[in-house]
Amino acid sequence: MDIEAHVSSMAHSGLDAAAAGHGDGFFITALTVLVLACFVGYYVVWSVTPALHSPLMAVTNAISSVIIVGALIAAGPEGMSFAKVMGFFAVILASINIFGGFIVTQRMLSMFKKKQR
Repeated sequence: MDIEAHVSSMAHSGLDAAAAGHGDGFFITALTVLVLACFVGYYVVWSVTPALHSPLMAVTNAISSVIIVGALIAAGPEGMSFAKVMGFFAVILASINIFGGFIVTQRMLSMFKKKQR
């Protein structure tokens, strides 16, 4: 059995178990989404031609910046709780990811510019 068929069968069995009410449905669904996202991301990135890696990184950084919206909501202004602290750390980590990603993308794109003589 190849890896794609195995992942597909795992996803179907996880979703079937969640639909049948066995176990913790949210955990199984979240775990299934995580595993499938990892495999889809892996196959998308490695199947892109080398010339398109820079634009792919730029788009990925732009999409990942949406995470900051959820982190800001979680780190809302009222009260202090564990969720607020985790939201604050999520804002910091997402900011590092976004700015670092755009810096790396800028460096990659500058390699393709013609040098002035």
